[in-house]
Amino acid sequence: MKILLTGANGYIGTRLLPILLEEGHEVVCMVRDERRFALETDFGDKVQIITGDLLKPNSLKSIPADINAAYYLVHSMSGSGKDFVALELQSAQNFVKAIQLTKCNQLIYLTGIANDESLSKHLNSRLAVEEELKSSGIPYTILRAAIIIGSGSASFEIIRDLAEKLPIMVAPKWVRTRCQPIGIRDVLAYLSGVLANKKANNEVFDIGGPDILTYKQMIIQYGESRGLKRWILTMPVLTPRLSSLWLNLVTSVPYSLARSLVDSMKNEVICQNEDIKKVVPRTCLTYKEALNLAFEKIEQNSIVSSWKDALNRGYLETSFMDQVKVPQNGTVEYKVKMPFERKAEEVFENIWGIGGKRGWYYLDWLWSLRGFLDKVFGGVGTRRGRTSNVSLQAGDVLDFWRVLLADKSSKRLLLYAEMKVPGEAWLEFKIIQFHGKSYLSQIATFRPHGLWGRIYWYAMFPFHLFIFDGMARRITQFKPKL
Repeated sequence: MKILLTGANGYIGTRLLPILLEEGHEVVCMVRDERRFALETDFGDKVQIITGDLLKPNSLKSIPADINAAYYLVHSMSGSGKDFVALELQSAQNFVKAIQLTKCNQLIYLTGIANDESLSKHLNSRLAVEEELKSSGIPYTILRAAIIIGSGSASFEIIRDLAEKLPIMVAPKWVRTRCQPIGIRDVLAYLSGVLANKKANNEVFDIGGPDILTYKQMIIQYGESRGLKRWILTMPVLTPRLSSLWLNLVTSVPYSLARSLVDSMKNEVICQNEDIKKVVPRTCLTYKEALNLAFEKIEQNSIVSSWKDALNRGYLETSFMDQVKVPQNGTVEYKVKMPFERKAEEVFENIWGIGGKRGWYYLDWLWSLRGFLDKVFGGVGTRRGRTSNVSLQAGDVLDFWRVLLADKSSKRLLLYAEMKVPGEAWLEFKIIQFHGKSYLSQIATFRPHGLWGRIYWYAMFPFHLFIFDGMARRITQFKPKL
């Protein structure tokens, strides 16, 4: 079969693609920016990459007319603007109009369980998209999932942050809300199992694991799996805004995503039927089994995809890859050129390992303080860490930076700031040869927005003098412990 996979760079799409290929399908991956996809994936002639923006109907003309099925895996939990719901619906409408011009005979949509009467803004948005896909006239299959547990999933990492960092926590009343978590392995099995399955045509299925738990129970059981004792006190006085700020400060999620999650956590997400088991017979993982599988992937440094890499302020915004060329005009710079006598490969390996658990080599507590202040003001902070401790690729998260370019062959790493600053910032590392000697080139570039941007740069400049110099020196000298 020839399948259209939207959201191919996303958390689910990245993991579903190799499964579809293993089953012998030809897959057309629709992405907004081909540059990132091409850098991280090489699947040969079984994969066709096309570019398309669901908010731009003309860009969808590249969808082949001979596709047999299509996965709709695009949405954003981070959208918080007043027009977010309208934009999500518009995307679905544009998608439907484009698909109606093809030979597609099945639409598959992964969404959230929406069985409560009073739904959050985001669950209502998902429901509106669902209704739009149903009205297409093309046979549809809707899979409604509860929270997904797997390495790199937002739900798993929030639970991990809470359980690992807080022995005692005062939590909002939403921790008593019940849900039915499901492992990422089971979600992928259902997504592939309903494909070309006539029993799944024009059906809506709730999918969940065997356990029905409150968020409090999930945090406590996570602690038990890690040998940690946790106590949780609930406080009904915590408003959604205060709850969101609390979640933002304690976990790796930014405020916009935290607010969306808190709004949705008031709704119970429990399967109302088990019809999916008649269509795709399967024994799903228990909550603890899903946790243990996630632990294994993390320990093996084999996290396939992460919600952090797919987020980038929501798919509705301009691609971050447009920033891959550092501007020359209207910018200020701080350059460090540090000579070294070691092998260039050893120094670059230190660059490759920067951030996350290893940190920033010099005065790491100041980087942590900067991340904390960013969190306080609603930014992403440094708690996101890295998707992998051993690899980097374009689009990856690296603390409060986004990887724009990670090129081992040319020994160059380019980062783009996602922290809250009055302007735009880039940080570039590369190894250069000059007159037979090796140097680490480290350039911090800032494009200020107005007067406040310039005030910020010059206020930070004294810190740059010793932080960036010290970091470059330590990168050239650091030797990892074996």
